[in-house]
Amino acid sequence: MEQAVKLDILSDPICPWCYIGKTYLDRALEQRPGHPFVVEWHPFQLNPDMPADGMDRRAYLEGKFGGQKGAVQAYMPVHQHAEAAGIKINLEGIKTTPNTLRAHRLIHWAGLEGKQTPIVSALFKAYFVDGRDIGDVEVLADIADTQGMDAAVVRRLLQGDADAEEIQARDQSARQMGVSSVPTFIIASQHAVPGAQGTDLWLKVIDEIIENHTKAQQG
Repeated sequence: MEQAVKLDILSDPICPWCYIGKTYLDRALEQRPGHPFVVEWHPFQLNPDMPADGMDRRAYLEGKFGGQKGAVQAYMPVHQHAEAAGIKINLEGIKTTPNTLRAHRLIHWAGLEGKQTPIVSALFKAYFVDGRDIGDVEVLADIADTQGMDAAVVRRLLQGDADAEEIQARDQSARQMGVSSVPTFIIASQHAVPGAQGTDLWLKVIDEIIENHTKAQQG
């Protein structure tokens, strides 16, 4: 397609629904190699008040959901939907719930190098599959390295406050616009699509955009 369509995605790399939603979207994009979307990822922290070094995951979940039983019940749909999506989520392997501000800063810098989506994918895998602490500077520098970014530069930036205020301001701006949960997909700066939507919906959206573009050209 000649005419690009912006697809803005608000997400958090510790959000399982964001991981599932990205998986469904990726499959649609693979099935439509001529899709019009230009994807950009935007920050939204599920836990903006999380301590900088995170906290024990079990304590966090039991505190949030009123004990172990509540936590298990809350995550039952995650397991079911991940299985339906054909992806592995190893929740038992996650020991720390991180503050994701550093991860969002890395995603921002990856965007400047045209590597945003690969970094987002690597963060999801590191957290949900490998159980790594994606709030840790060394872990993030290593993830950056795997995607061709300069680990030393990333490490140095993360050890300071570079772009932290900008990320927090963008997060706050999203909330002021009415975003209260993620993932939230915004098509062409006009249509908000909340939640982990299935591949079939994305195929339908892509096909409609292409059809409308073709009709407009034929005019």
